[in-house]
Amino acid sequence: MENEILKSLEVLRNGGIILYPTDTIWGIGCDATNFQSISQIYKIKKRQDNKSMLVLVDSFEMIKNFVEEIPEKVFELVENFIEPLTIIYPKAKNLPQNLVNQEDGSIGIRIVKENFCKNLIKNFAKPIVSTSANLSGNPFPKNFSEIDKEISENVDYIVNFRREENSVSLPSRIIKVFENNEISIIR
Repeated sequence: MENEILKSLEVLRNGGIILYPTDTIWGIGCDATNFQSISQIYKIKKRQDNKSMLVLVDSFEMIKNFVEEIPEKVFELVENFIEPLTIIYPKAKNLPQNLVNQEDGSIGIRIVKENFCKNLIKNFAKPIVSTSANLSGNPFPKNFSEIDKEISENVDYIVNFRREENSVSLPSRIIKVFENNEISIIR
């Protein structure tokens, strides 16, 4: 795993795109602070660039650098969820505009617990974009073997870890938290 983290770090630091296993499904990722890399992911996925993508972080401390405020409700939600949970926060900051929701300035962020992602993000010291490894409009891949060749042929590096797993993976739950601590369940 350590060798794969080192290879992934090199690609991310050079503005590249990785195909990697997350705490949920396989994702396409890049440096979440790099406008050009984010634009490249939209091209690879053939996705409209007005659809925001989420980012993965390793801690609440990292989140503080990318949102204006963490609503109190978030701590309760994260503490009570066993499964992976993506929170959509109001008022993103320090992130490129092509990553942030254009309508309301929000950003989806998930704190990962899975070892590979957590160590990768910790060593990178920045959030990483995570979007499902599928072409826009197609179903998400439930495991590595279901990833479309058009995706795998257009990334800079495919992580050689957990490829052989055949269990069905599911995307995270998504909950939007508003400044007044109200929530909306998205998925």
